[in-house]
Amino acid sequence: MTRADSSDTATLIEPAVRDSAWARIAGDLAGAIGRGDYLPGERMPSEHTLAGQFGVNRHTIRRSLASLSQRGLVRSTQGSGTYVEDFAVDLALGKRSRHRQSMDQAGLRGGLHVMAADVVRAQPDEARALQLRSGGKVLHLQVVGEGEGQPLHVSDRYFPLPRFAGMQSAIELTGSITQGFREHGVDDYTRLESRVSARMPSAQVAAALKQPGSRPVLQVTSVNVDSAGVPIEYAVTWFAGDRVTLTVQHDER
Repeated sequence: MTRADSSDTATLIEPAVRDSAWARIAGDLAGAIGRGDYLPGERMPSEHTLAGQFGVNRHTIRRSLASLSQRGLVRSTQGSGTYVEDFAVDLALGKRSRHRQSMDQAGLRGGLHVMAADVVRAQPDEARALQLRSGGKVLHLQVVGEGEGQPLHVSDRYFPLPRFAGMQSAIELTGSITQGFREHGVDDYTRLESRVSARMPSAQVAAALKQPGSRPVLQVTSVNVDSAGVPIEYAVTWFAGDRVTLTVQHDER
């Protein structure tokens, strides 16, 4: 999830500056929603009130709210106002998706926690994604990602062995997979692919997400590679459908 001009001078400001203003305001409002300043279902302040709060004109506020609506954070009802959607955390899926960075952008405190760990033989999907021989050993971690104490996603993550034998302790210590990779000599990594689908959760996933088993989740299957293009992680992640909206970023460098 995710973050002056006056009415008299707005027409004198370059478009790029105006764009920057509405984007900053959209980011600030997204952060406020993520922190719980505006609760799910709550009516947002009027455009007039927000314009006064941020020192901009109503057109700028309208554009900011439209951006939040496109991201699934708010909904506008004609004649009634703008309301916070039930799902209020906007997470990005891109080449360099990072849980902690997404939390920072949304103005939330959050991290990753290891629920279980074991060494297993790679199943065909895992072996293919990690370019291993079928049956090769991998470190399997069950991880929950939280924001402000709420579970946002739970995942099965697979790391090739022996290269990443210490990932469990690194993640438990830092709450960060990125930091765990750094401690194993991987300073940068990118996402090779992400596949998104809607599914009904298993009983275990529903329990980890603290949601009813009758509520759908968003399932994302992903593969991360190091700077040399070598696969370093295969993951299947289930996102709480009522707390998360996913934004797919196409323009990352």
